[in-house]
Amino acid sequence: MEETYLPSVIKQFEYYKSLGDKTIEQLSAVELKKEHSEDSNSIAIIVKHLVGNMHSRWTNFLTEDGEKVWRKRDEEFIDNFSTKEQLITSWQNGWYCLLTTIKNLKNKDLDYIVYIRNQGHSVTEAINRQMMHYAYHVGQIVYIGKLIKGSNWQSLSIPKGESKHFNNSKFKREKSRKHFTDDV
Repeated sequence: MEETYLPSVIKQFEYYKSLGDKTIEQLSAVELKKEHSEDSNSIAIIVKHLVGNMHSRWTNFLTEDGEKVWRKRDEEFIDNFSTKEQLITSWQNGWYCLLTTIKNLKNKDLDYIVYIRNQGHSVTEAINRQMMHYAYHVGQIVYIGKLIKGSNWQSLSIPKGESKHFNNSKFKREKSRKHFTDDV
């Protein structure tokens, strides 16, 4: 596992980023700011929260607590993006911080203890914690995008009614060892 974990994690994070990228591409600035109810979050707010979390968790990952004193988490839930381009730049910067940090990790780092709010995690546990957190929120982004676009939504997975065709195309290929995102 030691030799495959970090490359797999990188591919998995890149996959979730791509789902967010493809959703954001389909939406206008107005749609990105749409809140479905008074207590719900728009995609813009979810992006702002993810970016704040990414910068806090992955800056000086091995040497500082993942909840930085400079993080203002409550402000992440106030949308102050003026343009779609601003949102995209912020999104890209957050992912850059995360992916740069992970790509610089070595297998020997995996058992090292890092802290999030003074709670110790092995590096492996901290990575898994954040991956699940980001997958949760990217799922929200995709779902909200799908609700907004309705019948104009461009599917990011196997469209309804297409499973048989998709599976047939997969089973026509030779068995091989690769990450599921290699074909995405």
